[in-house]
Amino acid sequence: MSASHPESNEMRPHPPSDEKYDSFPFQYDSTGSRSQLATPEQHSNVPDGGLTAWMTVAGAWLVLFSTFGYLYSFGIYETFYSLEYLTNHTPSSIAWIGSFQLMMPFALGIVSGKLFDNGYFHLLQITGGSIFTFSLFMLSLAKPMQYYQVCVVQGLGMGIGLGLTFVPACGISSHHFAKRRALATGIALSGTSAGGTVFPIIGNALMRTRPRSARAVPDIKTFFDGAYLFAIFGTLLSTAGVYMPIIYLQLFSVQHSVGSSLAFYSIAIINGTSAIGRVAANYLADIYGPFYLQVGTTLITAGTIFAVLGVHNSATLILVSVLYGIFSGAWLALSIACLASLARTPDEVGARTGIALALGSFGALGSAPIQGALLTTGFLWIRPIAFSGAILVASAFCFIGMSVLAGKRASPMH
Repeated sequence: MSASHPESNEMRPHPPSDEKYDSFPFQYDSTGSRSQLATPEQHSNVPDGGLTAWMTVAGAWLVLFSTFGYLYSFGIYETFYSLEYLTNHTPSSIAWIGSFQLMMPFALGIVSGKLFDNGYFHLLQITGGSIFTFSLFMLSLAKPMQYYQVCVVQGLGMGIGLGLTFVPACGISSHHFAKRRALATGIALSGTSAGGTVFPIIGNALMRTRPRSARAVPDIKTFFDGAYLFAIFGTLLSTAGVYMPIIYLQLFSVQHSVGSSLAFYSIAIINGTSAIGRVAANYLADIYGPFYLQVGTTLITAGTIFAVLGVHNSATLILVSVLYGIFSGAWLALSIACLASLARTPDEVGARTGIALALGSFGALGSAPIQGALLTTGFLWIRPIAFSGAILVASAFCFIGMSVLAGKRASPMH
């Protein structure tokens, strides 16, 4: 098939399924340069700003603040459960609670992403927010040493709530932004950095969807897309290692006699500084393209995980927390930006992102328990740190493959 010409695209309001990326205004080549693919008519369909658009970003920020942000505080629970509340269980078994929470937003993405594409955004937010809030209240009733109570409420209940809200809250920006889509998503994702327990319903009241031309239809060609497959494998590997400091840095600091009060705040430092990475990385992604930025942030995040071994006083704890927070925050934001950029049309953003995160969730599920098993009750820290750092380096090679293949998409398929 010969390449499509702009004149013919203007005569066809709905391009055939084998044309690539016509509904997005820009595509990035292998050097990161940006070329325009969308027609003016297609570009004008997305407002790329305005009160409703930025209110939607604000609403997504609040939802992610109160749900995924809470998940990012699990390191505090890991320390509390290991040293006081669930001392009859090993760090590895306790880590399954946080690991299951980490898995669910990605695993349920295959469902929530498809429902989001088909117009059920508010239903997902209301249902997921209600489940999350109810489970949070029920966690206060869990009894000490009762592992199953904590696991069911915090791992399963809150995890399901997260799973229903996460992908739609990340993808809603694509309804309102074109040229600044990555930046808008990054700002929304900075809500996960702030954390907290504000009820998700507040954010749901601010967000608005836009009418879609047609309901998304799953395309088998998705699974023959090399760049997309590399993105999935990279996500699978990186989620198996990237969250290690979120879960274990506070415990590492306490074990190495860094001030317990400062160790407690290490999680807050990580979450606070990750907002910088999420906004800055996606701002740069709109200019240079997200793909090779993802490679760089993944490698630097791996370096910050190895740097945990160097934490021995307050200064080194703060330095590692800040650097890890910035670059791991950028890693998450760029992951969403890369998956969105690999979709053919805005109507596929939810499905493509959901499928990739669902398959990648298996890495998150096993990560903390594997790290806990490597740690052992003797606290052999070199083992989980080396595992997590090395698997992130391996994931960076997958992202290189994604970047190379995505760079060949600067023009429609032949």
